[in-house]
Amino acid sequence: MAPLIHGFDPPERFVTGTVGPPGSRTFFLQARHGTRIVSVSLEKQQVAALAERIDQLLDEVMSAQEGTATVPAVVPLGLEDSNPLEQPIEEEFRAGTMTLSWDPDDARVVIEVFPFTETPVVDPDQLSTEPSEPEPEEVFLVRLPPGNARAFVRRAEQVLEAGRPACPFCGTPVDPEGHLCVRANGFRRREPGV
Repeated sequence: MAPLIHGFDPPERFVTGTVGPPGSRTFFLQARHGTRIVSVSLEKQQVAALAERIDQLLDEVMSAQEGTATVPAVVPLGLEDSNPLEQPIEEEFRAGTMTLSWDPDDARVVIEVFPFTETPVVDPDQLSTEPSEPEPEEVFLVRLPPGNARAFVRRAEQVLEAGRPACPFCGTPVDPEGHLCVRANGFRRREPGV
């Protein structure tokens, strides 16, 4: 059976955002066209990897085009989006595998997000056979013009930076109550004079 495709070519809006306080945030990719909204939850690391890879892809395409103005180097004026996620936020699925490509015919960044699936368990008797991946039941497919893709990257960077601050000693996130720093042998760091 063919998978259900949640397609947006292009969306009116495609952003990443979060729900919840820093340290307990749930990350979402969200696309909207008219009244149709699709939200997919994912991990913070997936947001970071997707934004970084989109930026790299656009830079590669820009350098390969040698001076043509199809791909902007920065976010074009008027495309930055700092508004909250659209309501209601109803998760279609949790993201697993994501693919990213460039469609030169339409000058679009193509993002495909597939649902998370458990790794199939292989019996020792089946080691000689290649495990087959199950066909996904649904796919989140977004085709973005380059300017909108740059805007997505910029917003993703802002969302990622809005989390908990990093410990200056060990680099792990610091909760509002503090944290046990491994570089301080498990002791809480205190501000001078406290």
